[in-house]
Amino acid sequence: MDLNQYQRQARTTARYPQVGSNPIYPTLGLCGEAGEVADKVKKVLRDRGGVFEPPLVEDLALELGDVLWYVAQLASELGLDLEAVARGNLAKLAARAERNTLGGSGDHR
Repeated sequence: MDLNQYQRQARTTARYPQVGSNPIYPTLGLCGEAGEVADKVKKVLRDRGGVFEPPLVEDLALELGDVLWYVAQLASELGLDLEAVARGNLAKLAARAERNTLGGSGDHR
């Protein structure tokens, strides 16, 4: 499955207020789901000595799927193709690697 195919299929399951003109809802959902991923990883450090057991990895895969769904919805709300977003990100990272600026901060380094 390519990213645009995923985006199209995920869109058929979008059920939230004003689908098609509401980037706020998927943005907030993305924050919530990313927080769930972070919380599970935090608890691995706190409770499991940093060891990622297979059942937890499976749980994280489910949460990452939710993150991906919200990324796809936000991209759709903004009129962006997920594959174009991914290609742009890889091009940006390659340019930074070429300039030896992968470290640091800021979007335009």
